[in-house]
Amino acid sequence: MTTEAVTKTTRPAPPVEARRSLGARLAELVSGGLVRVFLIVVGLFWLVPTVGLLLSSLRSPQDMAASGWWTVFTKPSQLTFDSYRKLLENSDITHSLLNTALITVPATVLVVVVGSLAGYAFAWMEFPGRDWWFLAVVGLLVVPVQVALIPIAELFGKIGLFGSILGVVLFHTGYGLPFAVFLLRNFFAEIPRELLEAARLDGAGELRLFARVVMPLGGPAIASLGIFQFLWVWNDMLVALVFTKSGTQPITVALQTQVRQFGNNIDVLAPGAFISMVIPLAVFFAFQRQFVSGVMAGAVK
Repeated sequence: MTTEAVTKTTRPAPPVEARRSLGARLAELVSGGLVRVFLIVVGLFWLVPTVGLLLSSLRSPQDMAASGWWTVFTKPSQLTFDSYRKLLENSDITHSLLNTALITVPATVLVVVVGSLAGYAFAWMEFPGRDWWFLAVVGLLVVPVQVALIPIAELFGKIGLFGSILGVVLFHTGYGLPFAVFLLRNFFAEIPRELLEAARLDGAGELRLFARVVMPLGGPAIASLGIFQFLWVWNDMLVALVFTKSGTQPITVALQTQVRQFGNNIDVLAPGAFISMVIPLAVFFAFQRQFVSGVMAGAVK
């Protein structure tokens, strides 16, 4: 063996880092600490309006007119709960919060219950025209809410539901059901058939099968649907503006009315807006684990 051959056989292999492409090294760098820092910065910027609204609700109207909310960090003596006291004394705002709960909770529960039953029927029950009915439900997803406002308003006016809380609940329920049925049907269809057949062999009927097997397995998807529906109904203003009157207005319409009537009534608007925003956030964070599980359901076999 020649000296040149020995040199070639004993030459050390290039380091792993040298063999990797530049793109792979950049991808590793980006997917590491740099991305985490970027996401933290984005999250902090996303929280700025919320923090600003909270601090504004804890300042007096005079302080808010004189300087920005960030001056609280240098003058914490500005913080006061007088605005929240005035808010509790404002019967329009407190009554509108009650109306919002009376609209949101039933509309969410009805969509979840009826959507779950319909989703199970479309997924596992045989009946004439099942696929065509499901296609009709999917087709309703593309109907804009603005298209249904005038016809439904005329219908509610004829049957005496216009301006009532029940009318708003029924509208939100009917408009939220197509998405609920579509989401839950696709989730329930992924349940193993063998599991359902075993329950049927044990003597379980359809209702018992739905309550004891399907509902526990569909918990993540049902929680995700409930969160979506709750947030949509709680933050809705268009439907409430059309279908409610002075005694049945939710918080979104009540705050808009306060802005229109009292342009400088910031000491009531700021705490009212913060309370209106913090309740959906509390609901979301309370069911965050189930929401993530429902969103990721079906992504991993």
